[in-house]
Amino acid sequence: MELIFSLKDIASAARQFWKEVGESRVFAFHGEMGVGKTTFIHALCDAKGVKDTVGSPTFSIINEYVYGGVDGKKIFHIDLYRLKDEREALDVGVEDCLYSDHICLVEWPDRAPGIFPADALHVYLELSESSSRRLRIREN
Repeated sequence: MELIFSLKDIASAARQFWKEVGESRVFAFHGEMGVGKTTFIHALCDAKGVKDTVGSPTFSIINEYVYGGVDGKKIFHIDLYRLKDEREALDVGVEDCLYSDHICLVEWPDRAPGIFPADALHVYLELSESSSRRLRIREN
């Protein structure tokens, strides 16, 4: 799957993303600093109806959001940027999130590549033209 979108189209791109990925629940977001990973994840949360404030978990490592009303569905937004290795990721509970039944949106997955489930989808975000972003998805 490939999407090309600008900031004004991001809500539509997020809805299309959820349509395309089906029942997948673990997403590893790859991309350079400043390419828009957190911004796109914010749009994904909006598309799911998250009412919580969505922000970067750079310092908290894991943010938890609730969506879907009384069903208690969760999205874990995880940022591994500050971690050195897989051991640190395990120590802060990232693996518990990845192997739960909840959606996990993970930035900087290259910090702990060995802890991801085999069915994780890898999402690559890069600049495309002047103000557009190109998003590609591939399986592990």
